[in-house]
Amino acid sequence: MPLQPWMKLVSVDDHLIEHPRVWHDRLSAADREAGPRIVETPRDGLPSIQSWRYEGRDYPYIGLNAVAGKRPEEYGIEPVRYDDMIPGCFDPKARLADMDLDGVHAMLCFPSFPRFAGAIFLEGEDKGLSLRCVQAYNDFVLDEWCATDPARFIPVVILPLWDAKLAAQEIYRTAAKGAKAITFPDMVHALGLPSLHTDYWEPVLSAAEETGMPLCMHFGSGGFPPQIAPEAPFAVTITLFGTNSMHSTADLLFSPVFHRHPKLKVALSEGGIGWIPYFLERCDYVWKKHRYYQNVNQEAVPSDLFRKHIYGCFIEDASGVNNRYDIGIDNITWECDYPHSDSFWPESRKRAAEVLAEVPDEEAHKIVELNARRVYNFPDVVPTA
Repeated sequence: MPLQPWMKLVSVDDHLIEHPRVWHDRLSAADREAGPRIVETPRDGLPSIQSWRYEGRDYPYIGLNAVAGKRPEEYGIEPVRYDDMIPGCFDPKARLADMDLDGVHAMLCFPSFPRFAGAIFLEGEDKGLSLRCVQAYNDFVLDEWCATDPARFIPVVILPLWDAKLAAQEIYRTAAKGAKAITFPDMVHALGLPSLHTDYWEPVLSAAEETGMPLCMHFGSGGFPPQIAPEAPFAVTITLFGTNSMHSTADLLFSPVFHRHPKLKVALSEGGIGWIPYFLERCDYVWKKHRYYQNVNQEAVPSDLFRKHIYGCFIEDASGVNNRYDIGIDNITWECDYPHSDSFWPESRKRAAEVLAEVPDEEAHKIVELNARRVYNFPDVVPTA
């Protein structure tokens, strides 16, 4: 059956392309030269390349980050210019119009230039500047992008990952301004940071738990691509990206994180859900066989921890939908992924209805809207001053 008209699609994984003045408008004059800014690099006989320049390093956008409105035959990974994108990629008012066209009521938008969890600023040589850049990005999200329509944009913020205490302070600062979620690397150890099996992240985990904001772990945000043959096409990497979510889920379930933080929420972004039933079965099997001689919790079954703390999302995942009871209806959310290549824009609602055609209304409503509102503390009301 079609999705009922009263079901408002809430997407938990989309992306914004930062416009050229995000940091220029928020950094001091002394910081603007080293801070992120757009530069043009000429090419013989071709349009110049637009890149972000940060501390003298250039970062161009790849084409797959902004393909909304293009046919698959037009996709590519070459650098893309702003005038190659439709305005909804970087203009929140145009994004709302594109959401209306797509039948999507609300969305959560991850960053692009800073990378999905803000790890670009971890690379900064001047950590004072890095912190100001993190705060400037978050102020842009809260005061400009999401402020365009607070009932339709879910604010997600980045952290100064190089200092857990500073990161906790940023969580409290942004929560006070209305942030609803925190984007956090799916594999912090792959970034050269302490793992979740250490005490390093306790200030961050406590702040997230206290504010009720989920940690959103977008696949690839830890900078650990799947290992593939050097001759293999990029299609192999794209196919395997979801395995990053499996890696981070196992890491979480066998770590002390949820035992120390019983109210913490983790949202897996863009990893799909079809793998979850088998994966939980495997985790439970390993736990039963191997928990006695390892430093893991002796009482909590991994699948129970998953259903209490972790939430997956999908775009087109018939295997996951068909096995939704083995995952947990309350642990499934929906995503659009605008303007990336996985998105079905401008037919996201139509495609969601097709995928959920055999799902009862009560369950479909949870999957496309209600679960997201609960996890992200995003009620269906217009905030008032």
